[in-house]
Amino acid sequence: MFYELAAPSWGPEEAAAAKAVIDSGFYTMGANVKAFEEEFAAYHGMKHGIMVNSGSSANLIAVAALAYKADRPLQRGDEVIVPVISWATTYHPLQQYGLKLRFVDVDLATLNIDAAQLEKALTPKTRAIVAVSILGNPAALDVMRAFADQHGLYLIEDNCESMDAELNGRKAGTFGHLNTFSFFFSHHISTMEGGIILTDDTELAHLCRSLRAHGWTRDLPPDSPVFQKKGNDFFEAYRFVLPGYNVRPLEIEAAIGRQQLKKLPGFTAQRRKNLALFQELFGNDDRFIIQKENGKSSAFSFTIILNPALKIDRNKAFAALKDADIGYRIITGGNFLRHDVIRHYEYEVVGGGVPNADLAHDHGFFVGNHPFDLTPQITRLREVLDAACR
Repeated sequence: MFYELAAPSWGPEEAAAAKAVIDSGFYTMGANVKAFEEEFAAYHGMKHGIMVNSGSSANLIAVAALAYKADRPLQRGDEVIVPVISWATTYHPLQQYGLKLRFVDVDLATLNIDAAQLEKALTPKTRAIVAVSILGNPAALDVMRAFADQHGLYLIEDNCESMDAELNGRKAGTFGHLNTFSFFFSHHISTMEGGIILTDDTELAHLCRSLRAHGWTRDLPPDSPVFQKKGNDFFEAYRFVLPGYNVRPLEIEAAIGRQQLKKLPGFTAQRRKNLALFQELFGNDDRFIIQKENGKSSAFSFTIILNPALKIDRNKAFAALKDADIGYRIITGGNFLRHDVIRHYEYEVVGGGVPNADLAHDHGFFVGNHPFDLTPQITRLREVLDAACR
């Protein structure tokens, strides 16, 4: 396409790293995974990194770890505050562990959770908040962490869309008790599939390591707080202490990730240059509501909401984009309450409605951003939408 939603970011370094793993004859989780975990955690100033096979699995393992924490674990029937716009697998692990969701509307300017409603969302059963930074734009992470600390809540930061974003000089994906990232093809760095959990809490890190691989103890040190080592190494090799999964990553993914991580600062710098052009071309036109930057966005993509007051026909805009060979999609799944799967959830809507999420769902879309110059594509996008939205 002339303007794709996603594009490859690998070079000869990634190909060489993949070939080295193939040539080694050792493909499952090993030395490259360990090194990538350490390097990714260090990049974010965090103590522990636990790599898994996807960002969705990272969310699953993070929720599971809180359910098996020795002190104050999450329990079925507990409530979790969540934004109403996010990816489906932000929510699914919460439902699968029997938690009740309290959906909060988004701020139309940032498309992130309306932090002013946190107090209204709080009940005596609230035990956690999920912070999501939409499409590269940091949410009010500092506000949510302060609120969580004030009320004794866990903060899970789903940062799968906002790697390398910053708020007040601090990386997104470092504000939570547990923080998740994705390395899917279209994301800021790509390992094919893949994800990671970051935490400064040793117990949570060890819980994640065990849950990642069958719930066994093999990947844990003898002094782990998760179990007490017994004398017989024969049985310790297959000792299961948690009802875990197999969501391990591959060596080839981690080897590629190590090369991609070296390129991340440059990738982000170029994404931000593209963002500046997009803001220049669309920011002062009242037909288009674009995402207001909070902190320093890593610009996963560019969102546009057609001003509903002007009654612009979105289908006409979509037809023009299609004719111009420009890809587009709904904003991060739109209003999650409007998906069929919600019938399987126990939930409440804070304030009784989510009008901003509905506006984004009915009048919005996003186009791609990539770690290379998109001046021709963004300029053409402006021309096409200018003509189609008169």
